[in-house]
Amino acid sequence: MSDAKEVYLTADGLEKMKKELEYLKLERRPEVIQLLKEARALGDLSENAEYDAARAAQAEVENKISELEMMIENAVVITDNNTGKVSIGSKVTIKYVDDDETEEYTIVGSKEADPFSNKISNESPIAKAILNKKVKDIVSVDSPNGKYDIEILKIS
Repeated sequence: MSDAKEVYLTADGLEKMKKELEYLKLERRPEVIQLLKEARALGDLSENAEYDAARAAQAEVENKISELEMMIENAVVITDNNTGKVSIGSKVTIKYVDDDETEEYTIVGSKEADPFSNKISNESPIAKAILNKKVKDIVSVDSPNGKYDIEILKIS
């Protein structure tokens, strides 16, 4: 699997994935296996809705386990680099030049992105524009809605 894409995660994000994987393996997988056993005991599998549902749940659990294992195996933990430049893991305060609005974002890997918590993916238009830039830099963001300029006010 060496051709798999690196997955950028914070230490917290990696820990959450490991906990979810542990839950799926130690609790959810055995629950689904028990559901399968109970559904099989009901008899005719060709018209057994419980069996079909248990098989679907099993497939979902196994797919999620595989996905998590792959992401954990390819995880690159974001470290605080304090170089004065925006990087993955940076908390950045920006100002939209056109309307003087400010916003604070944390740049995270795509698997941890959560726009409602102002955690934006390193692959988003804003993050792509500001990565490796410094405080007071004004950069142009190329978004699906057109270009706009932002100024970097603070990096922490």
